[in-house]
Amino acid sequence: MTSTPFPFTAVVGQDDLRLALLLNAVSPAVGGVLVRGEKGTAKSTAVRALSALLPPVAVVPGCRFSCSPGSPDPGCPDGPHEPGTATERPSRMVELPVGASEDRLVGALDIERALAEGVKAFEPGLLADAHRGILYVDEVNLLHDHLVDLLLDAAAMGASYVEREGVSVRHASKFLLVGTMNPEEGELRPQLLDRFGLTVEVAASREPDQRVEVVRRRLAHDDDPAGFAARWADEEADVRARIVAARELLPSVVLGDAALRQIAATCAAFEVDGMRADIVMARTATALAAWAGRTDVLAEDVRQAALLALPHRRRRNPFDAPGLDEDKLDETLDEFGDRGDDDPDPDPDPGPDGPGGGGGRPPEQGPEDGAGDAGAPPEDGPGEQPPPAPAAGGAGERSAVRAAEPFRTKVLSVPGLGEGTAGRRSRARTEHGRTTGARRPRGALTKLHLAATVQAAAPHQRERGRTGRGLVVRRDDLRQATREGREGNLVLFVVDASGSMAARQRMSAVKGAVLSLLLDAYQRRDKVGLVTFRGSAAEVALPPTSSVDAAAVRLESLPTGGRTPLAAGLLRAHEVLRVERLRDPARRALVVVVTDGRATGGVEPVAQAGRAARLFAAEGTASVVVDCESGPIRLGLAGRLAGELGGTAVTLDELRADSIAGLVKDVRETGSRRAA
Repeated sequence: MTSTPFPFTAVVGQDDLRLALLLNAVSPAVGGVLVRGEKGTAKSTAVRALSALLPPVAVVPGCRFSCSPGSPDPGCPDGPHEPGTATERPSRMVELPVGASEDRLVGALDIERALAEGVKAFEPGLLADAHRGILYVDEVNLLHDHLVDLLLDAAAMGASYVEREGVSVRHASKFLLVGTMNPEEGELRPQLLDRFGLTVEVAASREPDQRVEVVRRRLAHDDDPAGFAARWADEEADVRARIVAARELLPSVVLGDAALRQIAATCAAFEVDGMRADIVMARTATALAAWAGRTDVLAEDVRQAALLALPHRRRRNPFDAPGLDEDKLDETLDEFGDRGDDDPDPDPDPGPDGPGGGGGRPPEQGPEDGAGDAGAPPEDGPGEQPPPAPAAGGAGERSAVRAAEPFRTKVLSVPGLGEGTAGRRSRARTEHGRTTGARRPRGALTKLHLAATVQAAAPHQRERGRTGRGLVVRRDDLRQATREGREGNLVLFVVDASGSMAARQRMSAVKGAVLSLLLDAYQRRDKVGLVTFRGSAAEVALPPTSSVDAAAVRLESLPTGGRTPLAAGLLRAHEVLRVERLRDPARRALVVVVTDGRATGGVEPVAQAGRAARLFAAEGTASVVVDCESGPIRLGLAGRLAGELGGTAVTLDELRADSIAGLVKDVRETGSRRAA
């Protein structure tokens, strides 16, 4: 890792990414950027390079919370500040690690001193460091829920609050939120997704000449970072000056009624939720005009703003791909446009920044630019979307059928009390949730149990020489609250794709049920995996991942046909769980077998399936069988399989949350009741 970052202007191509970042530099009120794309596409490189272009920030000398000299925060923990004093520092880009603790994000309060001395000894966190700068989260889709909640609170209120048993500290925290993510690894929660003003999709170029230029610049930078940066210094200075000029021009930009009508009509036409999209589009269009050096907002600014601000706000569930119908967008803009007010020249001469000087494309040509729009310097090498896993062959193979409409499912959970990653499925000991007891802290105290602390300190007050009203508290008295919340699990689907499941209506219903369970897994923050079996073998269609939409894609393309190697499917699932326990031993598993229970092919297929199922029961793995058997005559094979697994069986109808069969709360307890 070098100390000299890759220059922003040396990033080749990725126009939408660079434009979105520059618009936020011009107008931080736009609300940040979410960068979605495959690995190795310079997402992080471009974001880290942006901070070097931002103007310096005036701050109160010695203030750890970056208060503005002109309007210091009256509640600043380091205040009150004397007016008139000021100093400048470079604009900051603060990185939030995915695995950061809550105290690292919001700051730490010394509870021992607060109780014993009444002193608010506060160590600022990353939200304080990012105030008036950039807060960057790489792999933001993997951020834990409790950190997401804190980010949402700070973004909504412009302040961070730290509460510890009645002792509180508040400080201002207004930052530009920038996140990068690989959609293959899972999607964002809708609440956090909506907090990003703009979103861009990035991908590596497939043109050999463009990729050559990407590699050439990357190698040149790695060989001599300082020399490479010096060659781009003039271009960096030009963009830096243009950002300053656009910021100064921004208050003079006029957003006319015609542009406002286009913005409102566009948001209504695409049925986005709430009013945040309208506001973000208005701010983005205004920033585009300022970046282009204009004081009026044109229709092209509104169009570009829509392409950046709306795609991620149109998603209704995690299986919907973000995007915008550009033909529909153009029709809406034409219908509600008013060229007489805002665009008197329908075909202005192209300027250096696009038609009419708008569009706001950042400069691309530089001392080594010989490839034009050449893609971006890779960080980990260009990545590609993995193709869907090929299905196992078998006689009578049928093409894939579409899934039925998903529905809300009953709650399936793992029994007992876990200690896995925070989520929303099964009971677990967590850092957040209801308080169930107290213990001595292991390491730093994070959640004080006040009553237990007082109880531990009370017997020693006389020997400690207590004379006043205050309680004499020592570190040995402190007690950590133990809490119970919910964890996310590994939900491993084992899906029967054999000929016995091949009736089109039946398989459509089965896929709809699995999609419904996948949607439930997304909402409960689970990892998911997919094993399928048909013909003569089983395969891992999707290794355990947080990307439920990837599982949905594999499921949609799943063909059916052939015999039913049930034992092979169970054994392959058992091997997947064995490997996953080594990688993530704290995450408990729930196995969902989707089958009619038939087993054919090979020697003694039924007996082999029974032996494979008993492996799960012997290890105490929670399981449920979704019984897909249909018709007036039922053999009950799925129920027999559930008994061998030590789990329970539910029919497709019983899986629905609105079913009259009753709520499935715990698969093992239900299985025990049925066995009894």
